[in-house]
Amino acid sequence: MRILHVITGLDVGGAEMMLIKLLERLSCDEFESTVISLSEGGRLRGRLEAMGIPVVSAGIRKGLPSPVSMYRLAKIAREFKPNLIQGWMYHGNLASHLAASSLGTRIPVLWNVRQSLYGFSGEKRLTAGIIRMCARLSRWPERILYNSRVSAGQHEAIGYNASRTRIIPNGFDCDKFRPDAGARQRLRNELAVEPTSQLVGLIARFHPMKDHETFFLAAEKLLAGNFDVHFVLAGKGMTRENLELETLLASRPRLAARVHLLGERSDTPFLNAGLDVATLSSAWGEGFPNVVGEAMACGAPCVVTNIGDSAEVVGDFGLVVPARDPAALARGIASLLDASPQQRYELGRAARRRVLENYSMDVVAGMYTELYRRVGIEGQLLPGA
Repeated sequence: MRILHVITGLDVGGAEMMLIKLLERLSCDEFESTVISLSEGGRLRGRLEAMGIPVVSAGIRKGLPSPVSMYRLAKIAREFKPNLIQGWMYHGNLASHLAASSLGTRIPVLWNVRQSLYGFSGEKRLTAGIIRMCARLSRWPERILYNSRVSAGQHEAIGYNASRTRIIPNGFDCDKFRPDAGARQRLRNELAVEPTSQLVGLIARFHPMKDHETFFLAAEKLLAGNFDVHFVLAGKGMTRENLELETLLASRPRLAARVHLLGERSDTPFLNAGLDVATLSSAWGEGFPNVVGEAMACGAPCVVTNIGDSAEVVGDFGLVVPARDPAALARGIASLLDASPQQRYELGRAARRRVLENYSMDVVAGMYTELYRRVGIEGQLLPGA
């Protein structure tokens, strides 16, 4: 079966990493995959190509696509002759519909919505327009895949066709993301902090939806409570060269001395395994947050805001607090820092077991494989199938 994946871009992000993890596990004997990236470049392009997956750019720049880029998209689709087109994220979903429409024959299309939608105020004008346009077109794809129940309900509320809904959660490589008994000391050595200091982490790109402001306010409350704690922040934009981030820290010298900005890291399993507490402070936009599942797989106890399916992911094996509430976030983190090392270990072990049983990548890849087979063989699924 020939599957054409259409994705907005190939920079490091949750949807992009999910695509890579899926393609790593799909049978090459059964599925022949090609990826269209709507934008040029992207750090993950080389990784796909190293896997033997052809990657083609449609050359769409920021803003409305040009006739030339639309022609290129259609040309790529015609040359590949797919049996199925899988869209990823809003722009990729719309482009998958346009690509299928250009083929002159009925080709099954699947959409993949990767975030929650608490409103349009946090979205760019073009993205908001595409979200609304996809709602009007949503009777055409055979299935609309969501990685969270919250996201599905929010999109159905603005007109996405509910009969097309299918929930497939994110999956995690639990061999890569696993506890590491030596990570705690190695991370403290890297950061040059005392062996007894506690570490609270936030692995997230610098973006308003991640709400670093709330995290910093909570961190100040922890320092005011005399916790011997340092804060580990990693992700795109999490460096001293980020002037907006530096502005947030400039008026907080005591906090700034305890914040470690690590930028983008490829060794996030090590970082997670070295933490006492992992957090996610997002204010909106999360569907099924990868960073939470990854931290849990590494045995790190988590405190998360109640956005997207974060609460469902942690279940009874982490703490959930309201979004945009620094005091609640600080209380949640403090309760885990006050727990004994053995209590945190037991909570982290239970969290990993939850990921192994419900969200391992092998299980999730099996869900995609089954769906692709059914769509590819039947061509069209009946509602509810």
